[in-house]
Amino acid sequence: MSTISCGISKNMSDNFLDMLVFVRVVQAGSLSGAARELNFSLTVVSRKLSRLEERLGVRLVNRTTRSLSLTEEGARFYERCTKILTEIDDAETEATSGRDTASGLLKVTATYAFGRRWLAPILHEFQQAHPDLTVHLDTEDGLVNIVEAGYDLAVRFGALSDSSLIARQIAPNRRVICASPAYLDRRGRPEVIDDLLAHDVIAFGDPPNTHWTFADGRSANVTAKLTTNNGELAHRWALLGAGLVLKSIWDIKDDIDSGALEVVLPGAKLAAAPIHVVFPHSRLAAAKVRLCIDFLSQRLRKASPAEVSTDHG
Repeated sequence: MSTISCGISKNMSDNFLDMLVFVRVVQAGSLSGAARELNFSLTVVSRKLSRLEERLGVRLVNRTTRSLSLTEEGARFYERCTKILTEIDDAETEATSGRDTASGLLKVTATYAFGRRWLAPILHEFQQAHPDLTVHLDTEDGLVNIVEAGYDLAVRFGALSDSSLIARQIAPNRRVICASPAYLDRRGRPEVIDDLLAHDVIAFGDPPNTHWTFADGRSANVTAKLTTNNGELAHRWALLGAGLVLKSIWDIKDDIDSGALEVVLPGAKLAAAPIHVVFPHSRLAAAKVRLCIDFLSQRLRKASPAEVSTDHG
């Protein structure tokens, strides 16, 4: 009986390791990248991937000397593997969470405006609660490859497009279309969505977002007269009366409340873009990541901006 149990355990261990190697190969984009991350030789990684494909009887990865891509079967298998590995990490996390402390270096990336106004004070507070931790915060409005750049987590708005990462929603986020009262007095206030097409628009992002989608499925393909990769610049242009801009309420609530900016089409709710923390699967078991996610979620949900006034006199 014990011999059978040992045999099963060894097979399961080998299968798990092959699965882990396969997932790391996909996430790293190459066998050599996975080998470096796992501290294995390239030969070992290649052998384990080949053994997994042989055992399953299907090719999982198309690989050449310069590129690597998933087959249809590989894509389905990768999705299941990441879920299994995540469940294992979650189980270990739950079992050890009571004794773990945050230490070492925590690298975070976020958009400039949100990072400056909201994350900077929260991460300072988090670091003060964990003296053995060093926090590094990078801010930029363009998306970065957090695996290649070595980030532990990223704070992002909206849905996750990269299936090789984990996303946890940590706070709601209402988006609004707004402009300065001076601009609206000069050009008129939109009454229906189609009216947006006749207005000057400020768009930002990489590329700038000119496709504004609403919760009911309607959309407007606006024409931007001013574009930038920086949300703070777009905000500044709106305050100067340059046109309409679509912004998160987290960024512009004070200006709405003070009257410096005014919400247009308040009855037309934009598609949701909640705030997520995004991180690689390999970071899940780190106490510094788990504790920071919980801390950010608690603080941001508590600080979430209330509904804004839509009166314009």
